[in-house]
Amino acid sequence: MIAVRRLQRHFADGFFTQEAADLWEPWMRHADQALEDDTLLLLIQQELAKRCTKSKTRGRPATPAEVVLRMMLLKHIRDWSYEGLTREVRANLVYREFTRIGGAKVPDDKTMGRLGRQLGPEVIEKVNTRIVEIARENKITTGRKLRVDTTVVETNIHYPTDSTLLGDGVRVLTRVMKRVSEVAKEAGTKLRDRTRSVKLRVLAIARASRNKTEKGKEKLKQSYIQLLDATSRVVGQAKKFSSEIAGRIKRGNPVVLRRAGKQLDEMIPRVQQVIRQARERVLWGNNHAEGKLLSLFEPHTEIIRKGKTNKPNEFGKLVKIQESENQIITHYQVCDQRPADATLLVPSLEQHVEQFGRAPEQVAADAGFFSAANEAKAEQMGVRRVSIPSHATRSPTRKQRQKQRWFKKLQKWRTGCEGRISVLKRRHGLQRSRYKGPEGIQRWVGFGVIADNLIHIGSHLATRPKA
Repeated sequence: MIAVRRLQRHFADGFFTQEAADLWEPWMRHADQALEDDTLLLLIQQELAKRCTKSKTRGRPATPAEVVLRMMLLKHIRDWSYEGLTREVRANLVYREFTRIGGAKVPDDKTMGRLGRQLGPEVIEKVNTRIVEIARENKITTGRKLRVDTTVVETNIHYPTDSTLLGDGVRVLTRVMKRVSEVAKEAGTKLRDRTRSVKLRVLAIARASRNKTEKGKEKLKQSYIQLLDATSRVVGQAKKFSSEIAGRIKRGNPVVLRRAGKQLDEMIPRVQQVIRQARERVLWGNNHAEGKLLSLFEPHTEIIRKGKTNKPNEFGKLVKIQESENQIITHYQVCDQRPADATLLVPSLEQHVEQFGRAPEQVAADAGFFSAANEAKAEQMGVRRVSIPSHATRSPTRKQRQKQRWFKKLQKWRTGCEGRISVLKRRHGLQRSRYKGPEGIQRWVGFGVIADNLIHIGSHLATRPKA
């Protein structure tokens, strides 16, 4: 049974409340009150209840919705792993009070991992929308100003090279085939383990890549040819294993075989794509193969270039952050494929109108969002002042507009979005997503944004004079 709140208090709760009363950080008290909102808890309960029918009223007591929400937010507020979350909450009286666990048993890391995955990107976005509404109710933000910027959240992958991707493919396919062989014994095709020879080829490629002479380049090419040949043979063997599992030639534990067959069918096309793109680059000199894969485990990863000197190539997803007054992030978006920044301004304004019921009075963004059409559309929607610079303009009127005091003032305010992104990455871990898959990166970004909003809501309320 999934309850909204804990139905039964523990005998030690009163002791914990008294002992931890003066240890709370100021912002945490107000954030704690904001999380008491019934709408938030009902959103979480409804999402958790989708796991089993009638779980709201039947079954043994499960982790309450308020505990799940607070544990997940505390994890992202402190940027902990699930193991670190469980350890810290068990050892800290304030965290026990904040998460509403009190003297009860703290859910272990595997339980929290399963519960966290149960909360999909859609419900997390709804939670953030409700958090922004709470900020509006407390008059922390009014939606009169809007600033927009983009950043890259990296996926949790190693630096992609053709040789290491081929090595990953051989390693994974061989590991699955070994598991099948242990279950099926001698039935069907016998496994030939090529992992050692492939590893040697990968090391040879790494050494040869340092030699920039013609002899070194030729040796690199030959090593790649050998690696591609070995990988193709492993893929052919994996296809035989897959067909024999489907044809029930290989018999044994059906659960293990079914899972292995699914893994093989999922991984084989990805390895074949890596083989194709490696051949295109190494043998024919084409660096822009269609459908290029950067990771076998996170195939949605994109190459994104933001013009950074220290990191020209970033591997992940483009994320849009839009912010209102008092550093409240009103909306975020993880883009499926990288769009031009200029195409994101009008949708951001439309989202703002839907959320606040009116267009902002002032909008600020960097030069990437500039276009004459964007400015005209923003003014048509009711925006009074649009501060988006155009560095390529030669128009004297445009140059004079960008020198006006209000324009420069809004640009100064816009730079705070850079600081907000930096805080999201340093304090809440948005530098790199630790959750897997496209939905995982959306959940990671969403929780990080909500965690940051909670801190700012609590901090702002803590500085207000008491009535």
